[in-house]
Amino acid sequence: MPAIVRSEFALALNQVATERGIDPQVVLETIKAAIMAAYRKDYGTTDLEKLEVQLNSDNGEAKIFQDDKDVTPPGFGRIAAQTAKQVILQRIREAEKQAILSDYSAKIGSIVSGMILRFDGANIIVDIGSTSGDAAQRTSS
Repeated sequence: MPAIVRSEFALALNQVATERGIDPQVVLETIKAAIMAAYRKDYGTTDLEKLEVQLNSDNGEAKIFQDDKDVTPPGFGRIAAQTAKQVILQRIREAEKQAILSDYSAKIGSIVSGMILRFDGANIIVDIGSTSGDAAQRTSS
């Protein structure tokens, strides 16, 4: 049974990374940061306390350590889930935006093909692949 849990976590991790076009390590670091944020929120720690999150990338088990001592509260996984989810989604959106900016920054000034989605005032919203952009509508004089 542990092999199923391990593979389910690994599959979910890789699926999120692939769907969003980001490195699986970024997803793991995002999960760690979210768990830390949830712990700090619920248990009111200060920045002076040396806390570390250890995340088992095989099965997703997380533990909080303070000065090398396990301080993971009982039931913390359930308590932290909602806070962690929000932080994870926000950080993944930020990583997605960064990946798109990196991809398209090399294409500045070049012509790319796309499909017109809609007209929005003087702008045209164009689907250019992994994102959409807007182009100013030219008027003839």
